[in-house]
Amino acid sequence: MKAEVTSELGQLCLRGLMRVWFDFERQLGRVPLIARLESGRFDRADYRQLLLHWRQQVIEGARWISRTASSFDRDFAAVRSEVISHAQEEHRDYEVLEQDYVAAGGDLSTLQQGRRNAGTEALHAFLMYRASQTNPVDMLGAMWIIEGLGQKMANDWAGRVEDATDSNGELTRFMRYHGANDDGHMEKLYALLDTLCRSQADVDAILRTARVTGRLYALQLEEVDHE
Repeated sequence: MKAEVTSELGQLCLRGLMRVWFDFERQLGRVPLIARLESGRFDRADYRQLLLHWRQQVIEGARWISRTASSFDRDFAAVRSEVISHAQEEHRDYEVLEQDYVAAGGDLSTLQQGRRNAGTEALHAFLMYRASQTNPVDMLGAMWIIEGLGQKMANDWAGRVEDATDSNGELTRFMRYHGANDDGHMEKLYALLDTLCRSQADVDAILRTARVTGRLYALQLEEVDHE
């Protein structure tokens, strides 16, 4: 059961975030790589390319989450503790992604030497910039998009990858982990809505950061075919 959002501003923000999420889903559907996955035209080479590019974003995740936590002052002590806990939970999950890449036939050194594509560069720069602002309440919007991807899409994508690659889960442990655990992470985000939505300006900032994060995340996946 989702945490109850009781404040008027919290409910307003929640409705806005849901609209942003639906728009993000439409953007993902237009990404060629994801279109191939959803239409059954996806193979192991596609999957290795996805993981190769995904790792660059995943490995930086704990950095911007930790920066977010450190940018909250004592008025947001409880929020800071929650965000630190989140960073601790995920700071090594890229290692599971690496194991999936090798299981899919990839070379670990190739993965570890990979570079950020244009979309990943933009996403990382934006998240680190916003996370460095004082009391960055808008980062709730970024976490909403990225954790929402794990909660809503990871298990479906994992199943499609398994079908396309004739595998039984040995290649999709990273996706399955997030499909199983991001429900709990989203619950924590629901619980923060009332705390962080203190004004209309807070709501506007959260929604803007969610929109930008969604667009840059989709761009990151679009760039997989261009590198």
